[in-house]
Amino acid sequence: MHPNAATIERFYEAFARRDANTMAACYHADIIFSDPVFHELRGARVGAMWRLLAGRSQDLAVAWHDVSATDTAGSALWDARYTFTQTGHKVLNKVHASFGFQDGLIIRHDDSFDLWRWASQALGPRGLLLGWTPFVQSAIHRQAIKGLYAYLAAHPA
Repeated sequence: MHPNAATIERFYEAFARRDANTMAACYHADIIFSDPVFHELRGARVGAMWRLLAGRSQDLAVAWHDVSATDTAGSALWDARYTFTQTGHKVLNKVHASFGFQDGLIIRHDDSFDLWRWASQALGPRGLLLGWTPFVQSAIHRQAIKGLYAYLAAHPA
């Protein structure tokens, strides 16, 4: 197994245990993360996001497969099953992850998934009807960032 594939495996094994500190240790100090909810985060905010998400869900189950990597890039497919705490709705989020590596650590992490599909599950009928709209997707982003900043204020580094 390529060492960078082993880093991806270690990352998801830690995620499955909700061990955000080990997840963050897989990242380069200059990490750039992006996804449809948080958009782009950099540096310590990425680790804080995982600490927030891992600590929030009591029934999180993570599964991953198709891990591959080279000296500079990698990818994986992963699923997260959990209850969205704000609504109590069950979610199965299917994610494609792309990674960039530097110095044996993840320097770029891009998660892509269907935000409308996620909103349909997490928000229920409102998400199904309106989750595709820029207005609702922007509201999801604003709420996520607000939660992250509240977490950072309560848990200073």
